[in-house]
Amino acid sequence: MCTTCGCGSSDQTIDGHVHEHEHTHVDGTTHSHAHDHSQFHGHGGHHDHVHDHGQQSAPALHSHAHGVPPTRMVQIEQDILARNNAYAAQNRAFFAGRRVLAINLVSSPGSGKTTLLVKTIEGLQGRRPVAVIEGDQQTQLDADRIRATGAPAIQINTGKGCHLDAHMVGHAVETLDPPERSILMIENVGNLVCPAAFDLGEAAKVLILSVTEGEDKPLKYPDMFRAATLLLINKCDLLPHVSFSVEQAIAHARRIHPAIEVLQVSATSGEGLDAWLAWIEARVKG
Repeated sequence: MCTTCGCGSSDQTIDGHVHEHEHTHVDGTTHSHAHDHSQFHGHGGHHDHVHDHGQQSAPALHSHAHGVPPTRMVQIEQDILARNNAYAAQNRAFFAGRRVLAINLVSSPGSGKTTLLVKTIEGLQGRRPVAVIEGDQQTQLDADRIRATGAPAIQINTGKGCHLDAHMVGHAVETLDPPERSILMIENVGNLVCPAAFDLGEAAKVLILSVTEGEDKPLKYPDMFRAATLLLINKCDLLPHVSFSVEQAIAHARRIHPAIEVLQVSATSGEGLDAWLAWIEARVKG
């Protein structure tokens, strides 16, 4: 969880604008950092919330070499997730009101997420409007690739942060202002740990596993596979050249999550893309 990985950094930006992110240290101190809200608030946006610009200091803890007692850590984690879930509920209500299908794409770095997303946008052109929220620690590179397809995209740079949260997504959605019956693709930061715990208000988490990774990933990262609705086994064009058992990977995934759906795809060859696009279309309301 992020209370221990140190990802609650203050250097997050949304398309280059500094974005405040409240975070809690392991000693219980909670504080937030100033940022410019003019890009996101005061224009009828749905993401209303209150920021704490002071410090909420927890009672002093006796110093131990082993850090915060486990019960304290659990409480901090619960508080963080409760705040996130409240923002996620606002996002979900907004999506429902506009009948926007929001999909949270999660994976390890290098799984081919962005390339697959580009092919997905191209495949959906003429069917549904698509907007994209891109999550990366640094750079605008992926957002630039998405914009080259003609789809609107917002880049969220998380700094040291290892995942997107519902608060960041809410700000980005206000700027994107997706139209009714559209599709919102959220490309999360490459990480198979923290994104599993953070609800963004999405309709589904879609997990991308490349055949260049090990088929034991579901056993190593069970929370992520348990949270996913669909598993996309990507880069299937490379199967003749790598040691990867699709059958074993699926068996491991269904050991963790028996109901998980699985599709095999390749952004390079086009294999499975029609089935993936049909999966998306079947979930658009109206």
